[in-house]
Amino acid sequence: MIINSKENAEALVAATREIGLKVSGDKTKCMVKSRDQNAERNHSVRIDNSTFERVEEFKYLGTTFTHQNSIPEEIKDRLRSGNACYHSVQNLLSSRLLSKNLKIKIYITIILPNVLYGYETWSLTLREERKLRVFENMVLRRIFGPRKDEVTGEWRRLHNEKLNDLYSSPNIVRVINSRRMRWAGHVVRMGEERGCIGSWWGNRRERDHW
Repeated sequence: MIINSKENAEALVAATREIGLKVSGDKTKCMVKSRDQNAERNHSVRIDNSTFERVEEFKYLGTTFTHQNSIPEEIKDRLRSGNACYHSVQNLLSSRLLSKNLKIKIYITIILPNVLYGYETWSLTLREERKLRVFENMVLRRIFGPRKDEVTGEWRRLHNEKLNDLYSSPNIVRVINSRRMRWAGHVVRMGEERGCIGSWWGNRRERDHW
């Protein structure tokens, strides 16, 4: 649940009490999201007899939230997850028993979803796009393997241009951009009472959120 003020947090605690539930102070964290570098983030929040620790980041449903809404940190975390997935199947990607098409399907259906989890909220800079392309090219080089130079007879790894020619599917950055546009269309068609609308447009008057 997204809470944008201490009053709403107090209302949440009161509402849970009415139905016989209790908000655990040990398991519940709070975070101030603000553009103000000097915003207080080190003090805990106390409501009734419960004390909620204030943190600068936390992970929820596999997505890392930070007090400055840092997309680079989230992408870095997703790339770590993608690397772990890649290393777990790299023997399959190198196997001569599997066709190139099957290896590409392994990448698209197993590795890529790990990297793109939560991509709908990403705002990519050229630096993040480059990191994503570097990761994808690493996987594709494992899939297509090296090529023998016809002049020198040496085995060389494929250049990015050659990988683009061999990989017929859209690259990872184009996939993110196209899917974000599709997701944006779903959000625009939602009613204003849906939480996604507030997350998408933001609150122009309220810059600090709990």
